[in-house]
Amino acid sequence: LTSPPSLFSLLNSNKFTLIGDNAFAGLSHLQYLFIENNDIQALSKATFRGLKSLTHLSLANNNLQTLPRDLFKPLDILSDLDLRGNTLACDCKIKWLVEWLESTNTTVPATFCSSPGQFEGQRIRDLALSDFQCITTDFAVHQVLPFQAVSAEPFTYASDLYVALAQPSASSCTILKWDYVERKLRDFDRIPAHSAVHCKPIVAQSQLYVVVAQLFGGSYIYRWDTAVDKFIKIQDIDSQKTRKPNDIEAFQIEGDWYFVIADSSKAGSTSLYRLNQNGFYSHQALHAWHRDTDVEYVENDGKPRLIISSSSQAPVVYQWNRAQKQFVPQGEVGDTLDVQMVKHFKAKRDQFLCLSRYIGDSKVVRWEGQRFLEVQTLPSRGSMVMQPFAVDQRQYLALGSDFSFTHIYLWDEEKQKFVKFQELSVQAPRAFRYVPASDVQLLLAPSFKANTLVYRHVVVDLSL
Repeated sequence: LTSPPSLFSLLNSNKFTLIGDNAFAGLSHLQYLFIENNDIQALSKATFRGLKSLTHLSLANNNLQTLPRDLFKPLDILSDLDLRGNTLACDCKIKWLVEWLESTNTTVPATFCSSPGQFEGQRIRDLALSDFQCITTDFAVHQVLPFQAVSAEPFTYASDLYVALAQPSASSCTILKWDYVERKLRDFDRIPAHSAVHCKPIVAQSQLYVVVAQLFGGSYIYRWDTAVDKFIKIQDIDSQKTRKPNDIEAFQIEGDWYFVIADSSKAGSTSLYRLNQNGFYSHQALHAWHRDTDVEYVENDGKPRLIISSSSQAPVVYQWNRAQKQFVPQGEVGDTLDVQMVKHFKAKRDQFLCLSRYIGDSKVVRWEGQRFLEVQTLPSRGSMVMQPFAVDQRQYLALGSDFSFTHIYLWDEEKQKFVKFQELSVQAPRAFRYVPASDVQLLLAPSFKANTLVYRHVVVDLSL
């Protein structure tokens, strides 16, 4: 006669610390399993695989801090489960258990959290799924572009995505095209530019223009000619006004296209250009002889404004006068001198400016109509770029440095300030550009001294 299969197993008061996969293989008829009063610290995901008949399971009075996801999934007819007397950490790794407790018919006596502090002593069954902050993000290298660059400007033309990069060391403006199949940037075209500091694409009235700003030899405007599929130089930019260009901004006001070039020479002038049927023509001279480093276009309360940063004074604000069709001076941004770059972002209804500085601390200020309130200072020795950007509901800030890592910060709405999030290894970054490419979110990081890096924004669920 064969002996009847065992229906009961008692593994109490032993010195087990780990139970591995398939630990109970061959016990498909087992109904009761008691593993109590041990020092079990971990279970493998497939510990209970094959226990199709198990109805009662006790893991009481062990040292379990977490449980592998879907640990009890193989136990189809489990009716009673005892987890009492463990030191369960109610973090993201246990979120699945809260979901399982909500849906299971298994009887589970009250089990309590041992940590973290905010959940200590709470019943696990009483936790809400919203209590778990399990979604985080990461910036991972997606592509390495084997060249140096000092600016990156994404644009869409004829339904395709491109990026224009200024490469002074390669004497060109390089245009890359996004490959939707390979999900990478690929070479498309090059515009000769032996000392390019900025290549600004403007798609206006179905035409593609690229404003090429050079330190030496003048600056130019090119247009993409669809008849010959190449860029044609159509215009010179006044070299008497623009002697040492530094940054270009393009924007529309009341249907008209403009661009503005920040000039960093002592003798030049930051200048505004307007598009007409024949090309762009000089519209207004702004802020002459001030060694301007950056210009930012901001529209707030329906009022177009330019904010121009300078190495010789605090950033200045110009506001658009509709009657004159010109920008008029409106004031300065506090008393912060030597600002390398000025960028803006919105958080809910508030408007903020980010002021990057090479020597002193960089600053975040809130725009309050006639004045700017400083909300945060960030250590930034050697910073040439401080770029806010938003991905979905997250507001980030990339703060580059010539002497250390790039710091990525994340905006904390409750604290109304940025908190440190991640470090990126980018040598001498000169820009950061967020590029949404179909189902991939990219962050371009042009480097003055090394390869240009393309990061991918990755969403990570810590509960999985």
